[in-house]
Amino acid sequence: MIASLSPTLTEPRLISSMGSVSATVSPSLYSISLIHSPAKQRKSRNLKLRASSTSLSTETTKDIIIDVGLVPISKKVLVPIGYGTEEIEAVVLVNVLRRAGAEVTLASVEQKLEVQGSSGTKLLADVLISKCAEQVFDLVALPGGMPGAVRLRDCGVLEKIMKRQAEENRLYGAISMAPAITLLPWGLLTRKKTTGHPAFFGKLPTFWAVKTNIQVSGELTTSRGPGTSFLFALSLANQLFGETTAKSLEELLLLRDGYQNPKTEEFNSIDWSLNHTPRVLMPVANGSEEVEVVIIADVLRRAKVDVTVASVERSLRITASQGTKIVTDKLIGEASESSSYDLILLPGGRAGSERLQKSKVLKKLLKEQQESGRIYGATNSSSSVLHKHGLLKEKRTTVYVSDKDGPANDQMIEGAEVVIDGNVVTSLGLATVTNFSLAIVSKLFGHGRARSVSEGLVHEYRGNMKAP
Repeated sequence: MIASLSPTLTEPRLISSMGSVSATVSPSLYSISLIHSPAKQRKSRNLKLRASSTSLSTETTKDIIIDVGLVPISKKVLVPIGYGTEEIEAVVLVNVLRRAGAEVTLASVEQKLEVQGSSGTKLLADVLISKCAEQVFDLVALPGGMPGAVRLRDCGVLEKIMKRQAEENRLYGAISMAPAITLLPWGLLTRKKTTGHPAFFGKLPTFWAVKTNIQVSGELTTSRGPGTSFLFALSLANQLFGETTAKSLEELLLLRDGYQNPKTEEFNSIDWSLNHTPRVLMPVANGSEEVEVVIIADVLRRAKVDVTVASVERSLRITASQGTKIVTDKLIGEASESSSYDLILLPGGRAGSERLQKSKVLKKLLKEQQESGRIYGATNSSSSVLHKHGLLKEKRTTVYVSDKDGPANDQMIEGAEVVIDGNVVTSLGLATVTNFSLAIVSKLFGHGRARSVSEGLVHEYRGNMKAP
């Protein structure tokens, strides 16, 4: 078995967690491959990590020997989706658990692989659910959404998989509407403390219903909604791989303690309100960060923004940073022929950002956006795209300490996760992108609509921007 790492611009990546041992690597130093014999050989052994330098002028390698003791069997996870599934919940589950090291299968309960989520994002599943009928999974986790939760409930194959999962005391979970709409009719909440989306909380068994973001009751884990998706996924990662892995992921996703009190700062405030439905273009590429793509599109569409997700590749389909396949709305060339966009927003992801930077069509669109005084922004590593195109001159932005090609240090605002400077908005990305999206909603429509959207997400909205 070989597990390889492609480092990101932003932070060290978790390579492997085996019991109490985990290996990380600084993105500016090495690309590491972890090599070991098949996991079925359940005995202690030394593992060799070959590290190849990516930052030195000459190519070098190092062999690092680590005794990791017992080598665990790979964890298999099933995430089923159907028409109307909440795409934030599905994609965050897949993204986080793959980062943890799980073998995650995204399975469609429909008759085709392409599935449109509740907010319009189209996902391409790995397999049809029928292919999973006889497989054994360490965890089966159900996203919510409507009518997605109903589509899951009405799938006979999935019902059999879930009942077998519970009978054999293996992990299973559900978020948002799925506990009440899907698990309850199957009889899988009996004598289990359960939480779920506030709009469906009354459907849960009264004595066993609890108003918590995460509820673990034996093998069952439940959660409240899109805004608690990262917490839900981290809880499941903890149960599968242990606390060390979960803590590493928490840091990686920017959920560490320093980000529990989100701070949005604004400079050179201008009015973003429009007398028409705002039109947003979100260019994406192979390697774009899927949680950022999906969260931005979902949150803005909930606020009644017209969002177009456009591929800079030759195909409408892109494969995102953690392997999720997204079917975009248009190719960038077709999108550029439409009337102008009120906002252009670039999601992060190192490989995706590099491909966005190479798009001549996108470069032209961004230049026109700047010259016309319209709004543009970026999350995560894509702030470097704006910088390299000369679009962040004299603009303050979020701290991006690992991006050596990014803006000058005096432009970066220490401690802020979202920064708005006039018509430019930037964010650290990953788990902070919900606040990024809500800040945009607030600027376009006011705090009232941003608060309403956040309530539907089950996300705590803090609408007061800090101005200097």
